[in-house]
Amino acid sequence: MKPIFTFLMLMILSNQSFAQNQNPEYDKELADSLGADQYGMKAYILVILKTGPAKIEDKEKVSELFRGHMENINKLADENKLIVAGPMVKNDNSYRGIFILNVKTKEEAARLVELDPAVKEGLLAVDFYEWYGSAALPVYLETAKKITKENP
Repeated sequence: MKPIFTFLMLMILSNQSFAQNQNPEYDKELADSLGADQYGMKAYILVILKTGPAKIEDKEKVSELFRGHMENINKLADENKLIVAGPMVKNDNSYRGIFILNVKTKEEAARLVELDPAVKEGLLAVDFYEWYGSAALPVYLETAKKITKENP
């Protein structure tokens, strides 16, 4: 009797745990369009922007380079290559900001980031990392545009 009871309990528990893992709101078409895996995730390239080696004293030149930096950010976002971008608060590592790029390789990411005038001139240096995150990140930009009152 005890082996049958144990077997039945294992069957019930395994069915419950399987049912708990299935998402009733799963949208296969949306998941496929975003490149999601079975966990709703995908690979991206994380870019850490750091203070670069260049020391440019001309404030107008620095301002021009950072305008170009912002233009490049907007261009990459419009092309759906840039998913997340933002500055970091002052820190001991000289980290200035991050990008999360919707590309498959570090080499492709490097080609895109090398177009940034602040990177080209050495005001910013970059490190690249493979990163695994929610495949839904690209759709957050639609909402971000609706809540941004002023563009920097």
